[in-house]
Amino acid sequence: MAKPNKEREQGDDVRCPGTSWQELLDLEEVDVPAYLRENTCPYMGDEDLDVSRYLSREFHEAEKQKMWSKVWQMACREEDIPEPGDHFIYEIHDESVLITRSEDNKIRGFINSCLHRGRMLRNESGCVNEFRCPFHGATWDLQGKFKGIPCEWDFRHLKGRDMSLPEVKVDTWGGFVFINFDRNAPSLEEYMGVMPKHFERFPLHDYYKAVHVQRVVQCNWKVGAEAFMESFHTVETHQQILTFTGDANSQYDTFGDNVSRSVTPMGVPSPHLSGITEEDIMRDILELSGRMGKDSAEGLDMPDDLTARKFVAEANREVFEEAANEKFPEATMAELEDAILYSLFPNFQVWIGYHGNIVYRFIPNGDDHETCLFDVMILMRYPKGAERPPAAPVHRLADDEPFANAQELGALGPVFDQDDSNMPSVQRGMKASHKGKVSLASYQESRIRHLHQTLDKYLKA
Repeated sequence: MAKPNKEREQGDDVRCPGTSWQELLDLEEVDVPAYLRENTCPYMGDEDLDVSRYLSREFHEAEKQKMWSKVWQMACREEDIPEPGDHFIYEIHDESVLITRSEDNKIRGFINSCLHRGRMLRNESGCVNEFRCPFHGATWDLQGKFKGIPCEWDFRHLKGRDMSLPEVKVDTWGGFVFINFDRNAPSLEEYMGVMPKHFERFPLHDYYKAVHVQRVVQCNWKVGAEAFMESFHTVETHQQILTFTGDANSQYDTFGDNVSRSVTPMGVPSPHLSGITEEDIMRDILELSGRMGKDSAEGLDMPDDLTARKFVAEANREVFEEAANEKFPEATMAELEDAILYSLFPNFQVWIGYHGNIVYRFIPNGDDHETCLFDVMILMRYPKGAERPPAAPVHRLADDEPFANAQELGALGPVFDQDDSNMPSVQRGMKASHKGKVSLASYQESRIRHLHQTLDKYLKA
C-alpha cells in the first residue's frame, strides 16, 4: 500500500504484506477516477482512550449539549415524505422534530411541541393537512404558521406574538434529509467536505430506499458506529468471508474533520489465508457477501483466464445495468464490488456503489447513554425513466430479535448478528475493565481515533 502523507511520524512501514488496494487499482482496465487514488491518513497519535467516553453519564451530557446540538445529522430520506403533509418524526435525546413537506414542496423541520401546553403535536409519522394538538386543539399549517386555538377570547395576551412553530436548519444531499439544531451552523455542503464530489458517479437522490431495518443495540452509540469503521475484526468475527475479503489490506483515509473512508478489497483472499483458489473466491463471494448482483454461483462457469475479481465485477455490472436500465462502461472493478464506506461525523455511514448501497446510522436510544438505535438501509437503483418505487417502511425488530429475522437483509442479516455479538460485550467488558482504557491500532483503527478527535473539538469549544 502506498504510504500516507509525510505527516505520519510513526508506523510508516507498518502495513500488512500483500497486494494493496492501490495496486489493485493499477490492474483496472478503465480509467481510475481521481477520488479512488486519494490516499491520506496522517498520523494521529497512539494514546489510549478512556472508557469513560463510552460509559460516563457526564460524557453523554457533554455530547448532548456541545456536539449533538451543533452537528448535521441525517434524519430520513426525502422519499419518506413524498407528498405535502407527509411528516417524519426524528428524535434524539430529548429532542423531537417534525420533518415535514409543506404545500410549496419545501422540506422543513419543526420542533414537535405545542406552544400552548407543550404536548407533542404528533406521536408518530404520517400525513396531515395541518398540525392540530390532540390536547386542546391549537393548530398550525404545514408551513408552521399559527392558525388558532379554541376559546381565543381567553388568549388575548398572545395577540401580536409570533406563534410560529420553531424550526431547525434543514438541507438535503443524495436524497437524505439532514437537520441541525444550530441555526448558525455552516452549510451542509461545507460540512460534508469532499463527500459530494466523491459521490458524483453515484446519484443517491435517484436511488430508492428498498430496505430499512432498525433495532436497539445494547451499547453506547460510539461502540456501534466504531464496529463498522475498520475491517480488522473480520479475521475473528466474520471468518466465513475471509476467502474473498482482503481485510488486512484495507485502506483508511481521513478528509478534514468530518469525513473518513475505509476501502476493503473484495474478490481477493484475506492475507491471513493461503491456498484459496479463484473458484473458492467466486463461489463464496456470491453466496456469502450479501452485496453482489447474484447470490449463488450455481450455473456459473468462470473461464480459466479470468480472476474471480474480474468475473464477479462483470457479473455485477450486467445485473446493475439491467436494474438501472443504464450502461456503466466507466465503472471500475473497485466500484462494482469493493467495500468503500464513507463516514460523515458523527454517525452517518454510506457505501459507494452502483446498486445496493448500504447505509448505517447509530444514534443514542432516547436519553440512554448505554443503548443505541441501529438503522440499516439499502438503497437500490430502478430503471431510468421509471416511477420511483415507494420507500420501504421501517422494520423495527424487537430488542432481542436477530437481524437474520429481517429476511430483506439477505446474507447481511447473519453478518450483522455476528457484529451484534460483539457490541454489547464491548460495553459490558469496558465496565469490567481494570485497565480503564481502550488501545487502538495505529492504522487500521485510525478512523476511530479520527472520530474522537473531532468529537473533542466540539467538547472543548
